[in-house]
Amino acid sequence: MSIFGFFTYEIIKIYSFCVIIYVLLSILISFSIINQSNYLINIIMNFLFKIIEPILNFIRRFIPNFGNVDITPVILLIFLKTLQFSIIKYSL
Repeated sequence: MSIFGFFTYEIIKIYSFCVIIYVLLSILISFSIINQSNYLINIIMNFLFKIIEPILNFIRRFIPNFGNVDITPVILLIFLKTLQFSIIKYSL
């Protein structure tokens, strides 16, 4: 694997981890397990919101609503995993 492929793979892996953390924190906040007025949680959620929500909004334009269930993070994670596999397969 080339150095560019390695760094791209690692960036996608970190971004996937951020998506999972964003979803988990959103669930914990919606069930009032974590208080969003906590300064640290607020900083983390704002950062994750700024890096993840633009891509999720782009996906939401093409995916129909399923009631209260948002499947766009799952679609994003599937897409990111596909990118990782293609980087491994086609990288020199």
